[in-house]
Amino acid sequence: MPFGDFDAWRQELLATGDLVQDGDTSVSDDEAGRRYDRYIALADMADGTEGPHTVCALIASLRAEEDYGAHQAVYGALQRFPSRDLVSGTVLAAADLLSIPRDHSGQVLQLLTLLASADDLRTFTAACDHLEPELRAGLRGLIVDHEADEWLADERSLGRLRLAQD
Repeated sequence: MPFGDFDAWRQELLATGDLVQDGDTSVSDDEAGRRYDRYIALADMADGTEGPHTVCALIASLRAEEDYGAHQAVYGALQRFPSRDLVSGTVLAAADLLSIPRDHSGQVLQLLTLLASADDLRTFTAACDHLEPELRAGLRGLIVDHEADEWLADERSLGRLRLAQD
């Protein structure tokens, strides 16, 4: 694990991931730049050996609508995780997928379909069966929406994420 204190890393990742948006005058440009740079550095610390809770934290940090390119560090970090950890962490982040901006949830789900093995995607489906019904229904709706749109509509992703109906 490249960082010693996971909780401190996670808290700072989430705080800096709340990137300053255009027009926000409550924060100086210098402070906005410092947060941006630190967010990227924190995402880059993940080397893929840290497990599903780190995947979950990375996904939860994708809260800013405009990321100005910073989220590429998070997507790159997610790609370093083994398929099983990526799947488990994404299940842990199910509620976050419903609350982060739509494009970010689409990119995460697309990464999942492209990087996870067929066996691990079956594990994803089985794990989602144990989510609270409202959360599972929300996640299923999000997947359906992304399949109708660009993120999961391509032949490499379409139909790879299937959640049971209640």
